[in-house]
Amino acid sequence: MSTAFEPLDLAGTELPNRIVMSPMTRSRAYDTVPTPVMAEYYAQRASAGLIITEGIQPSVIGQGYPFTPGLHSDEQVEGWRGVTDAVHAAGGRIFAQLMHGGRIGHPSLLPGDLHPVGASAVRPAGQLFAGEGMVDFETPRELTGAEVEATIADFATAARNAVEAGFDGIELHGANGYLLHQFLADNTNLRTDEWGGSVENRIRFVVEVVRATSEAIGGRRVGLRISPFASYNDIVEGSADEVYPALVDAINPFGLAYLHIGESGERALTLELRKRFTGTVILNPFTPDGVTGPDHLPLLDDGTADALSFGALFLANPDLPARLRTGGPFNTPDPSTYFGGTEKGYVDYPALTSVNA
Repeated sequence: MSTAFEPLDLAGTELPNRIVMSPMTRSRAYDTVPTPVMAEYYAQRASAGLIITEGIQPSVIGQGYPFTPGLHSDEQVEGWRGVTDAVHAAGGRIFAQLMHGGRIGHPSLLPGDLHPVGASAVRPAGQLFAGEGMVDFETPRELTGAEVEATIADFATAARNAVEAGFDGIELHGANGYLLHQFLADNTNLRTDEWGGSVENRIRFVVEVVRATSEAIGGRRVGLRISPFASYNDIVEGSADEVYPALVDAINPFGLAYLHIGESGERALTLELRKRFTGTVILNPFTPDGVTGPDHLPLLDDGTADALSFGALFLANPDLPARLRTGGPFNTPDPSTYFGGTEKGYVDYPALTSVNA
């Protein structure tokens, strides 16, 4: 039997297998509050060793995309409780991914006169969908020192809200060009204060968010996702080989649940971080020509990682662990239904029992 189907102790959270549902934005929280159909979607996938939710904004200003959920209001906490209750009733385990978009956002998505913020006032290249069409990114406002501290506190409050909502833990989104990543990267952090410049200063924001959330709910309930060398959302990282080992060394004392690595072709750095990190490593392997699938299971058998996260394949196959165990067949994901829309392409992908009926 592949290691993938063996149980795993995730810092006290017992996982029945090592097949993780990767966080995937689906844009179906039309008023930022989780809905019953979202509870159905996640409960369908409860056979995962661990579910990691879509990105959830920890504050109003943290929203980067339309129709994404938050964890900063009582109504949102109550909505997420419906999701976690459904997942737990189906036998699953679920972590909330806390994601602050930072400069990846648009004023039209924010109330009043709020404007996207970032580590520095550097406009990202490109456009984003803002609800009624594509718009150019705007230059973010650089966070002041006091605002950096307040943002750290927002993450801690959202972590407490996640536990109140019934989540088994949280994942901090330090990858893919969002706010935490913006403090780490060369081209988005041009600061000259204690939050920028040297490697020690550039990792400080992420370390302090890890510290604050670990103090709020316990390190064993906190995971961190990173994506060294990733260029997504106009990120440039020329010194990732220095930044990420230093970051891992700095967070080790907090006893985190896991480190979640999104690869961008740099397996050597993955292995270095694997060696340095003292806890569980979840890997989303580099797949330039496809998606994470059964061919990647040997990465667990050879010890490259402790668990693997699956994105598009889990989106289309709610019973993915069973399909991986039998070698398929696999439903094909429909990209046209990834973001927003109805139940189509969301909760209507058939399970094996339906296929064989």
